Amino acid sequence: MKQRTLFLLILVCFTLAVFLGLANYYHWMQIPVLVLTGSRWLLWLLLIYLAYLRKSLTTWIVVSMFLGCEIGFSFPETARQLNVLSNIFLRLIKTIIAPLIFSTLVVGIAAHSNLKQVGRMGIKALLYFEIVTTLALFIGLAAINISKAGVGAHIEIAQAQEQRAEKLLEQKSTHDVILDIFPENIAKAIADGQVLQVVVFSILFAIGLAMVTEERRKPMLQFMESLSEVMFKFTNVVMYFAPFAVCGALAYSIASFGFDVLKNLALLVATLYAALFVFILIILVPIGLIIKLNFKKFIEAVSEPVVIAFSTATSESALPKAMENLEKMGIPRKVVSFVLPTGYSFNLDGSTLYLSLASVFVAQLAGVDLTLEAQIKMVFILMLTSKGVAGVRGATFLILVATMGDMGIDPHKAFVVLGVDAIMDMARTGTNVLGNCLATVVVAKWEGEYKD
Repeated sequence: MKQRTLFLLILVCFTLAVFLGLANYYHWMQIPVLVLTGSRWLLWLLLIYLAYLRKSLTTWIVVSMFLGCEIGFSFPETARQLNVLSNIFLRLIKTIIAPLIFSTLVVGIAAHSNLKQVGRMGIKALLYFEIVTTLALFIGLAAINISKAGVGAHIEIAQAQEQRAEKLLEQKSTHDVILDIFPENIAKAIADGQVLQVVVFSILFAIGLAMVTEERRKPMLQFMESLSEVMFKFTNVVMYFAPFAVCGALAYSIASFGFDVLKNLALLVATLYAALFVFILIILVPIGLIIKLNFKKFIEAVSEPVVIAFSTATSESALPKAMENLEKMGIPRKVVSFVLPTGYSFNLDGSTLYLSLASVFVAQLAGVDLTLEAQIKMVFILMLTSKGVAGVRGATFLILVATMGDMGIDPHKAFVVLGVDAIMDMARTGTNVLGNCLATVVVAKWEGEYKD
């Protein structure tokens, strides 16, 4: 069967399954629940078979994502136990990230001994990151001012949201954006998942290696080249587990939070998704056109990591696959291994857009009418506070609470967004990964290291 025919069949089955699910949930049709449920499961079995025929990991992940929603909806008690699958996957991914970044960066820098290029790439990448994330902040600001999702809303904070917020606030620690770039202990940086600190250590190690004699450098480079190849193969093995992780993550989320939370905060979620779509359309697409990006080739390379990031709501899960696919696309390893991990701390397009949007939403909810001057001041604060916090658990919520405090608004009002945070986190995480992949291509083009 042709791939295009398979894709169309999968799309039709998805549409029917979603329609039947909504019909069951909202009681649209006078059809027995047993018939609706049985029809949906027949469609899921057909989808699994079609995914098997298509033999694409991305297809498997998308099918698993929707299947997870079905399991969470139909079997909530069982689904609440499936979070272990996504946790296993994320643990395996975390074991890959540090050695992969370390080995690829060291080979990329020390093998060529072009230290000036590293400095140039760093300056260009940071300049690009700052411009694009600032644009994202202003788009988020415009979106929430247009939709006014929080104006006149009366939303009660659920006990579960209160408890989750308190747990996140308990972990709040002093955060120094500059100081936290540099590792005090590389083992601790790896254990804490501090990607940027691993990058800094790897660069310094590579510079030191580049300065020793060829006789001393060669054995270490051979070891690093072997290590990087092994880690890429390790990634391929772990990725076979990704569909199960995605299914477990979505099943757990639906079973735990359900669809009811969307009723009160649907406009906020819709505003965020619309704003992210606009950001991609008017910022990322024009950037691609400016650098004469081969969009078909780029989409093929990033679709898999973006879907993984979206469905697991974790950027880390997509990093190894994104690095591998961008290399296959033709971007040199030294550029990929430097720009992509650095972007994970400084180029969080989706998260920064969300922060400006959510901050104004909470102000609207609290009945505070922010002036244009106050909103612009808030954006400049977020430009600084949103950088370098990718490794901090619940960082976006902590920044949101801190921003509310700085603006003289009761931070307690921010707790309400946690009701739909999982749904919003999927979109902003997927956008983060997409933005970082594009940033890597942009820097490679600037350096003359990549030509379609």
